Amino acid sequence: MMMHTAVGLWVLSAVICVCSANSVSLVNKANKVFSFRLYRKLAGHADSQGTNIFFSPASVSAALAALSVGAQGETHRQLFSGLGFNRSLLTQTDVDRAFQTLLQRANNTSQDASKGTAVFVDEQFKLKPEFLQTLKQSYFADGFNVDFNKTTESADTINKYVLEKTNGKIDKLVEDVDPNTVMYLISYISYKGKWATSFDPELTKQDDFNVDANTKVPAVMMNLKHRFHIYEDYELDTTVLQLPFNGPYSMLLMLPDVMSRLENAISPDHVTKWLKAMRLRRYDVYIPKFSIKTSYNLNNVLSEMGMTDMFGDRANLRGISEEQGLAVSEVVHKATLDVDEAGATAAAATGIGISLTALPAPAPVLKFNSPFMVLITERNTEEILFLGKIINPTI
Repeated sequence: MMMHTAVGLWVLSAVICVCSANSVSLVNKANKVFSFRLYRKLAGHADSQGTNIFFSPASVSAALAALSVGAQGETHRQLFSGLGFNRSLLTQTDVDRAFQTLLQRANNTSQDASKGTAVFVDEQFKLKPEFLQTLKQSYFADGFNVDFNKTTESADTINKYVLEKTNGKIDKLVEDVDPNTVMYLISYISYKGKWATSFDPELTKQDDFNVDANTKVPAVMMNLKHRFHIYEDYELDTTVLQLPFNGPYSMLLMLPDVMSRLENAISPDHVTKWLKAMRLRRYDVYIPKFSIKTSYNLNNVLSEMGMTDMFGDRANLRGISEEQGLAVSEVVHKATLDVDEAGATAAAATGIGISLTALPAPAPVLKFNSPFMVLITERNTEEILFLGKIINPTI
């Protein structure tokens, strides 16, 4: 088997550019579809059974889009197909410029959100100038030279960068660095939002959370009696609650009668329908206060989504460098979500390792005291920053 030189790609994204509104719309639509495809793959894996799921599809798609800049041939086709980009309607340049616009928009519309990318390159490894130029121009990538032979120091350099960019939330994106590594491409996203209407800490009490029919755990439940935008989706037997943040973002909480029915059917069209059809009603709402961290190796998941060649001898990443035998060694993603009375803080980073190779009526009660899905979205574009499922808020 061909020996490979490890290339670590940790993905971040941010951009500025004038670009066709149609291209932005097509890329944004594909990103939303990709979000739920990736969710279902993560939820379906054996090691995800009975655990919380939380990730940033925006970070993962930005990372893979940045990688596609350097991919060619069948490897490029698989990346585009896996991300849901229609090659007859979108060129690589269209995609680059669309991400440029989306990333710039995110960084400009709210001080609470930050997205970006960075590339860490071994001092002895030569990137193609056009690859680096595109990453800097369209994905706002920061560039750094490191010595990957110094495995501990190079890992520390990458981790300190990610720690700073995620406001201290992602502390060890890179656990180990293979001395054969020649490049890491990083994608990060950080969001800290304050509720438009905060919860009163004095009303926060301990209550039971029903993990399943046979398991209850004591959870810390926040309470707010207020007018909320709510939608009852009878097709999915799911109650959807919108909790707006100050600014353009909202958290959607989806409480289903049967979780599998919701997560197998949910699509971008549902999100669009919910946001448009919600009605303002007074409710007595209880949601858990929690803090979760997740970590994923996405190699198998992305392979199952059709992106196989980039991981092996058939990888064609000649757009990155003239060197032969480049291949992705790993795609790693870490995310955090903290929800409290003041608001929510979320962060994520994606890493791709490449190797050579009047007196109101009583308010009805809505309690999120059983497994529910969570989604953080930009209300105008409906871009999905974060997506997940809370099965147990205490772990």
